[in-house]
Amino acid sequence: MLTPHNPEVIRPPFALYSHGIEVQAASRLLFCSGQLGVRPDDSIPDTVEEQTVRCFENVRAILGAGGMTLADIVRINAYVTDREHLPGYMAVRDRYVADPPPASTLMIVSGFARPEFLVEVEVVAAGAADER
Repeated sequence: MLTPHNPEVIRPPFALYSHGIEVQAASRLLFCSGQLGVRPDDSIPDTVEEQTVRCFENVRAILGAGGMTLADIVRINAYVTDREHLPGYMAVRDRYVADPPPASTLMIVSGFARPEFLVEVEVVAAGAADER
């Protein structure tokens, strides 16, 4: 259902992502709002790694509600508040991405609504068409 496009005429991806992902026609699309590293009890983990796990677990729950899984992710947009958070975010992200890896963008931003937040992750997923 998903076809990666990594043309040999451009530099290979820097990390575990695809330059482009082709989605078959008639797929269902699910757009997830940005997820922050906050637990259901409103507590916030201290590290970027723990917050990233929470972001992807929140995404997993949203996708599950739509009958999809992490393997259906076709695009990730992620934001961290400092360059020092890049390795921690990427290590956790790599545990959650499927094969083929989705298209992905990672940006450094000045902050989020609350200063405790270090990372935010939003995704687009494409699942098989169904008869809803």
